[in-house]
Amino acid sequence: MQDLFTSFSLQVNNRVYIKNPESSALGRKIVESSINLIDEVGFEAFTFRKLGLEIHSNEASIYRYFESKYKLLLYLTSWYWSWMEYRIAFGLANIPAPEERLEKAIKLLTENIELDGSFEHINEYKLNKIVIAESSKSYMTKEVDQNNKEGFFAGYKQLVGRVSDIILEINPTYKYPHMLISTLIEGAHHQRFFAQHLPRLTDAVNGEDAIIEFSKEVTFKAIGAKWPIK
Repeated sequence: MQDLFTSFSLQVNNRVYIKNPESSALGRKIVESSINLIDEVGFEAFTFRKLGLEIHSNEASIYRYFESKYKLLLYLTSWYWSWMEYRIAFGLANIPAPEERLEKAIKLLTENIELDGSFEHINEYKLNKIVIAESSKSYMTKEVDQNNKEGFFAGYKQLVGRVSDIILEINPTYKYPHMLISTLIEGAHHQRFFAQHLPRLTDAVNGEDAIIEFSKEVTFKAIGAKWPIK
């Protein structure tokens, strides 16, 4: 899969940035270090001044790429959703049965993310932690409607749409495919956070990843499909 990934350039809306960070070593360093720093201190405490100290550069150099830390968060989350869509596209490519494709898609959407080294300047494990803890700050804002018109959330919507299409392939009469998948993603993120920080709000089951299995069970039962798949 690494060879497949390296042949693609993941797409992020160019209105999110001033200068594409993928276009230079400094830009990639900004992305790499911002992931490390936000993971370490959280988005609220993250500043371009602190980032500048991390990359041994001044704030002005960062502002040449992003007009604000909010736009940088939009870039990171947009990149993540684009990456997730590619993972699902490749992971499901040779699976003919829609039920099996849906099962695999749910696993990919809800599993713990590991560092795979496909992108040298992107730590996928840390970025996943940021998305879990901070991604709602990218859309729960007063500017969300305008940002939506500008296409800032297209990657997330494409991802949800791709998996929703599988649901409709299995059950064309199901009325809530997008609601189900977006709830599945956000719910799994909450459960990962709870498992680490507020474990009495979730359940641990010996011998299984309870979040993945719960997500599969809820989805298949909701759409009236046979579960478990044999």
